[in-house]
Parts: sequence; structure tokens; C-alpha cells
Amino acid sequence: MKKLLAFMLVLVMSFGLVACGSGADKKENATTTAAAKEEKTEAAKEEKTEAAKEEKTEAAKEEKTEAPKEDKTEAETEKKAEDKKEEAAPADELNIGVFYYDFADAYIATVRAEMDKMLDKMGVTYKNYDAAGSQPTQTDSIKSAIAAGANLLIVNVVETSSEDAAKEIASAAKEAEIPVIFFNREVTNDVVNGYEKAAFVGTDAPEAGHLQGEMIGDYLVANFKDVDLNGDGKISYVMFKGQEGNAEAEARTQFAVEDADKILKDNKLEALAYYDENADSKFLVDKDGKWSAAAANDYMSTILGSYSEDQKNMVELVIANNDEMALGALSALQNAGYNKEDGKYIPIFGVDATETAQGKIKAGEMVGSVKQDNVGMAATITQLVQNIKDGKDLMAGTEDLNVDKDVDKIRVPYQKWTAESK
Repeated sequence: MKKLLAFMLVLVMSFGLVACGSGADKKENATTTAAAKEEKTEAAKEEKTEAAKEEKTEAAKEEKTEAPKEDKTEAETEKKAEDKKEEAAPADELNIGVFYYDFADAYIATVRAEMDKMLDKMGVTYKNYDAAGSQPTQTDSIKSAIAAGANLLIVNVVETSSEDAAKEIASAAKEAEIPVIFFNREVTNDVVNGYEKAAFVGTDAPEAGHLQGEMIGDYLVANFKDVDLNGDGKISYVMFKGQEGNAEAEARTQFAVEDADKILKDNKLEALAYYDENADSKFLVDKDGKWSAAAANDYMSTILGSYSEDQKNMVELVIANNDEMALGALSALQNAGYNKEDGKYIPIFGVDATETAQGKIKAGEMVGSVKQDNVGMAATITQLVQNIKDGKDLMAGTEDLNVDKDVDKIRVPYQKWTAESK
């Protein structure tokens, strides 16, 4: 019995120990499971964090990689744009200064209008300057234009009675190493020959005088008695010269009278007689040097106060070195009753054949003029400009033009202009 009780006690104790072991194991297992779960969670968190970090790192790398690519692309675009700009606008693009002696001059105004059209068509940059008859103004404008970047000068010089102004302008161009084209108002050969990048475009000054003289002589031979209002067998004339020292004015004044006299002499008629036989000079000069209608009008109005048909000393012929002065004289004569329809007529001859003068000639109020080709003048000048634009020599391609032998001077021909001209 005692053995049975002892056995049962041992059995009970064994079950207790097993039970205790199972609880501990369970507890330990639970703890282990929880720890595992926690470890797994932490691992997951770490993995997630690492992934996030890795993703962030990759993104940063991509961003870093892409940024320079974008910068490079933008830089390339800008460079291409600059390259294209350089192709479209060369560094040596022309910047032209065009200097006129006086915008108010009627003929010069027509040259300026034509030149503007031609330069616009060429697509060059240019600026017109008006000296208003002042050489100091023009010289200062030229120097300022050079300082501002002008790289080609086109100059209708104011002062022609001496070569000093033209020499100073040529020297300024030479110092800046830029070409200079003088035009219309002639400069001396020394000025042009003194600088290899200088040229002159104008006319052959004597030609206008010769053509005008021929027109006057032929007209007087055909109409001598009608023109000789006082019947003294000679024609009394007045000459409006324009400007002292100007090559065109000098030549026109000389040859218009000389050539007319030759034709009269060949036809056994008396030579022309200046209206004021006591005058030292056989011409009247525009004291302002502007060849203006106002100057000729003032002179003619004054003359008509002392020289008239009643006194038998009437001026019977008007010769003018340009159309503006011819028109000024015409206005004074018309105010006195001449050169109107069915009235007494005083023949008037001019030079330039401006549009206004052509109208007066067609209407019979003037006899004729000598056409100074404004379109031809502008076209010849812009031909030289095109040479510079194309990188050629200033006088390239001028072999077929009327160029002087020993100097780079191009002559634009004159033409007679009468009521029969077109």
C-alpha cells in the first residue's frame, strides 16, 4: 500500500514537472515568436528604409545626371542660335554715313531720294546728315559718325573753293581705315589720289557748260530778232553763277557763254553782251553758296527796276547754273508780266532738269535745261557701296564706266533737256 502511494506520488510529481515544462516552453515559445515577429518587423522596416534610401539615392543620381544634360542642351541651343545670328549678320556689316551739303538743294534732294531707295534695297544700315551749307557742321558730323562706328563715308562736301575740307575728311577716313566716296561737288585729284580707298562720283563739269552753250546758241540763231527786244543787234544776258570756286559753277559759267558766242559768230551774229557793261564780273553769285531760287529772284527783281524795255536796256536772256536759280528768275519775270501766255518772252536756260523745271519747259515758260542724271548718280555711288559690301576693291567692275585716266573719278554724263525730250 505504501509502495502504491509512493508510486502514485512519483507519478503525480512527474506530471507536474511535465506540466511545468510545457508552460515554460509555451512561454518561451511565445517569447521566441514575439521576438521573431519583432525581428521580422524590424528587418522589414530596415529593408523598407534601405529601399527608400536606395530609391532616394538612385533618384538623386538620376537628377544629378539629368541636370547637366539639360544645361548642356540649353548651352548647345544658345550656341546654335549665336552661330545662326553670326551667319545672318556678318561682323563686317556696313554702317554708312551719307553726308549732304544741303538737304534744301533741289537737285541734291532728288539724289538723296534715289539713294535712299537703293540703299534700302541693299539692306545696309545708313544715316543721312544735313550740313545745311556749313562745312564745320559737316566735318564734325563725319568725325562723330566715325567715332560711333561708321565704316563707309559718302560725302557731298560743302566747301569746294579750297581742298582743305575734303583733305581733312579724307584724312579722317584714312586714319579710321574706312572707304570714302565723294560725290557731286568735285574734290581735287590730290584728295582722291592721297588715299587708296577714296573715289569721286560726279559729272564732267565742262560738259554741262558746253551743252547749255550749244542750246543757247542754236536757239538764238533761230529766234534772234524775237529775242533782241530793243533791236540793237545783240543779246543782253544775265548769268546766275551759284557759288564761287565750285568746279561745276566755274565751268558752266565759262562754256555756256563761250560756246554760245562761237555759234553766234559762225552765223555772223554779235556775241552775247552782259547786261551791266560796267560790271567787273560777268555773273552774279549766290552769296550764301546755296544756288537758291530766292537769291536769283532777288537779283532779277532788282535788275528789272533799272533795266527795262522802256529804257531800251532790257535783259533779254537768262542763263542759270542750276534750275533753282532759273526758276527764281522766272518768278521775278512773271511778276513783271513776262513769260506768260501771249506775253513778252525772255528765254531762260538752266541745269539739272529737275521735275519742276521740266514742267516749266513743257509749258513753254523756260526753253531748256541740261539734265544731271540723279538716278545715274545714285546708281553709280551704290555700285561702289556694293563692292565694299561684297568685300571687293572700291573701284571693282567700273571698267565700262567713264573713269578718268589717272584718278578714281567716275563721270556721269549730262543730257540736253528741251520740250521735245521725254
